[in-house]
Amino acid sequence: MSEDHSADVPPNQLSVDPRSAFYDEEVLRRDVGIRFNGVERTNVCEYNVAEGWVRVEVPTAKDRRGNPMVVKLNGTVEPYFRPAE
Repeated sequence: MSEDHSADVPPNQLSVDPRSAFYDEEVLRRDVGIRFNGVERTNVCEYNVAEGWVRVEVPTAKDRRGNPMVVKLNGTVEPYFRPAE
């Protein structure tokens, strides 16, 4: 029973980039939502709850490889699993 409870808590750090060490496809399939400073964010690429930061995409800027640029923002990070519809 304690396994089910721990499974309902998203990990401390998670990334949507498959090249990252913090990428977890199974967790991402469960549809993780992020509240950052009390506001729902949909453009989060990576987060860390313990250190209190998120990396978000800048839609108008690209790096030299053509990938979206990301900006690191500090604040309160609250990850949660969205309910299945």
